[in-house]
Amino acid sequence: MIFKEKLSIYLQIAERISDEILAGAYSPGSRVPSVREYAVMIEVNLNTVMRSYDTLQSWGILEMKRGLGYFVADDAVSTILSRRREAFISTQAAEFFETARSLGVTPDELAEMYKRFLK
Repeated sequence: MIFKEKLSIYLQIAERISDEILAGAYSPGSRVPSVREYAVMIEVNLNTVMRSYDTLQSWGILEMKRGLGYFVADDAVSTILSRRREAFISTQAAEFFETARSLGVTPDELAEMYKRFLK
């Protein structure tokens, strides 16, 4: 796995696992690789993967079953999509709208552009 400088490695791993869940690699209720297995798979420290799994658990994406490992939560897909939607709105969309406002793009023009984009 190639890591980016801007985001902590454990968060990048959490996002990768979220991507894998969205892609169907791990379905709701299924077991994900153990911390050790995942660390070996992506060649990182066990503690980094453990932090990623703990983060995903705190977000409600993974559930830990004592003695069995980590499993994908039943509502993981909707949780991931909801979290990403909120992040998009608060960062990328906000920046986009600020730029549009500063350039004098009207709401009607934005609506028309979006309609054309959807076609």
